[in-house]
Amino acid sequence: MKIVKILKSTLLATGLLATAMAQAADYRIGLVVKAQGIGFFEAAYEGAKEASAEIKDNVEIIYTGPVTPTAEGQIEIVNSLISQRVDAIVISANDTDALVPILKKAQKRGIKVVSFDSGVAAPGRAVHLNPSSNALIGQINVDLAAEAVKAANSEKGDIAILSATPTATNQNIWIGEMKKVLPQHPELNLVATVYGDDLADKSYRETQGLIKTYPNLKAIVAPTSVGIVAAAQAVTDMGKTGEIYVTGLGLPSELAGHVESGAVKSFAIWNPIDLGYAATTIAYNLVTGNATKTEVDMGRMGTAQLAEDGSAAMAKPFIYNSSNVAKFAKIF
Repeated sequence: MKIVKILKSTLLATGLLATAMAQAADYRIGLVVKAQGIGFFEAAYEGAKEASAEIKDNVEIIYTGPVTPTAEGQIEIVNSLISQRVDAIVISANDTDALVPILKKAQKRGIKVVSFDSGVAAPGRAVHLNPSSNALIGQINVDLAAEAVKAANSEKGDIAILSATPTATNQNIWIGEMKKVLPQHPELNLVATVYGDDLADKSYRETQGLIKTYPNLKAIVAPTSVGIVAAAQAVTDMGKTGEIYVTGLGLPSELAGHVESGAVKSFAIWNPIDLGYAATTIAYNLVTGNATKTEVDMGRMGTAQLAEDGSAAMAKPFIYNSSNVAKFAKIF
């Protein structure tokens, strides 16, 4: 009888072990965002989960990020993911250079590293996925600013840029591209670039400062999903709706109300769901060896063409305004 019980217990334990092994992930990918609680990155996570469900292997997505957008917080998280022996890390960097040493350590452990949205310097990753062409993003932001100045019934006007952190890779590149395009619009006068550190309260205060300092301000360009919302709210609260327009890059769900109020005439963004999906698919294909030095598959987003430094662009940004923002606000 005891032998039978032992056999039954052994068979039960074996069965449970087999079930656990069957449920275990074939691959684990850490998705490290700039900070927790940002709608853009939560939408990217939805895309990552979509990619995971689509991939034939069992892929676990570990979604994580620091409480505040600092390089130090991301370094701690990456170190933890290395200890967990993940197969890949997909990261939007708070600092292009500060993360390189810890990500080089990850790569030495065989972990594939993909940066997206805000890039890591080339030694710290295999691929960087820009959401769009940097030049095109700069062009669109300036074009939107010009449209905003016209909406303010002004032939000429001062504009200002409200960025995220001074070290944010993507922000600095886009601002550089904007400055290249500005000579095409002599009616625009760039008076200042300020930084809200991707914090709503600081971005709000910086916008107030701009409005008080520059009486001829007609448009504020915020190429950050946190900053653009805070700026629009500040314009509204200061009674400047219709006199100063906010534009830049943001989420339809967070800006629909501001478009309706008139604080924002139009803005642009790529689809963060697509971005998370594409970056995760790239990471998986790197892990499984399904990539070359010149291209890698992005699933339904097509094929990423890799430059010599491993960078690629996903797609063109899309412009949102009163004609379509409500529709897309239901999505992200």
